[in-house]
Amino acid sequence: MASENVKVFTDGNFSADVLQSPRPVLVDFWAEWCGPCKRIAPTVDQLASDFNGRVDIGKLNVDDNPRTPAQYSVRGIPTLLIFKGGQVVDTVVGAQFTRDQLSSMIEKHL
Repeated sequence: MASENVKVFTDGNFSADVLQSPRPVLVDFWAEWCGPCKRIAPTVDQLASDFNGRVDIGKLNVDDNPRTPAQYSVRGIPTLLIFKGGQVVDTVVGAQFTRDQLSSMIEKHL
């Protein structure tokens, strides 16, 4: 399960919690059945702790919330999008990254 610092994004709260956020936001598009999604979950949880108060980090279940992934052309999971000022500023597709790589990507948007 996600750490206390990982937010839960939905089709219903996406606009308010992601697009209108005053901070950069990392959104992890995932599904319960996705093995690579489960593999990166500890990294996402750790980054949420590392960046707590500076970046909002959360997960959006693509099975429960199909509208938002379709809007951002998410075709494969895991997909991680970084939003800043309501716009996508960075994208990672797949689970082939290290915590340090993702941390550096987030840092450049602070």
